[in-house]
Amino acid sequence: MAINAADVKRLRDLTDAPMMECKAALEEAGGDFDRAVQILREKGAAAAAKRTDRATNAGIAKFVTSGDGKQAVGVVIECETDFVALNPNFREMVDKIANGLLAYSVEDVNNRANDLEVDGQTVAAHIEQAVGVIRENIKLTKAVKLESDGVIAVYNHRTGEAESTQAAAVDASGDAGNLKDIAFKVAVQVVGFKAEFLNKSEVSPELIAQEIETETNRAVNEGKPAEMAAKIAEGRVNKEFFKTRVLQEQPFYEDQNKSTSQWLGEAAQGGKVEINRFVRLVVGG
Repeated sequence: MAINAADVKRLRDLTDAPMMECKAALEEAGGDFDRAVQILREKGAAAAAKRTDRATNAGIAKFVTSGDGKQAVGVVIECETDFVALNPNFREMVDKIANGLLAYSVEDVNNRANDLEVDGQTVAAHIEQAVGVIRENIKLTKAVKLESDGVIAVYNHRTGEAESTQAAAVDASGDAGNLKDIAFKVAVQVVGFKAEFLNKSEVSPELIAQEIETETNRAVNEGKPAEMAAKIAEGRVNKEFFKTRVLQEQPFYEDQNKSTSQWLGEAAQGGKVEINRFVRLVVGG
């Protein structure tokens, strides 16, 4: 049967599939519009299956917050190319999924985000549909939700027109009048200096021992006696490892003569600020 050009355009507007595929789907469905939509979705699922092994080296890492600032959801949705990461439809999908997940519990978001429904279909279905249209491998690689009795501030790092590939959320509490601004600056710090631990107590003894062993061997290879090498190793772990990877010990980005901990004490302006936790997201991380 002859396919109406208006129906082809309507199907494209609804599914965003290529025009020729819309026409082929309508022909296969004998002009039945609803069946044509289903055919395109089924073909999208097949397209997704074919692409699951392809590497995803681009994408978006993003946090969104609830209106009261007490909840935040972060997602990392990856694709194959920067070109797709800049695609308005891809960006819209990321926003839709992240904001939709705010309605669910911490446990559900952290453990089964792909199975949760957003706008009438699962997150996995949204992504599968996007694969069928965009024709790249797309996947949700991370989803996390935070809740706080204090405030949650988020920072999504953007470069030019590109969406963020790094993002952070910081949960803070205290009585400082500028608490949210402080938490936001700490989120910037987390992204900029790639913090991994909040304070020294979060670093496991096993990791510290491993770092000391590595630095001891490094000093020995530099020609230092064993006893001296052990002292050098401890110094390097304190100076290099902790100051590089522990948030409270890192030089603060606004004034690198101060540690983040020192800056926090001054920024509170006589009040109290406690950084309870942070989460850093990164595409490919």
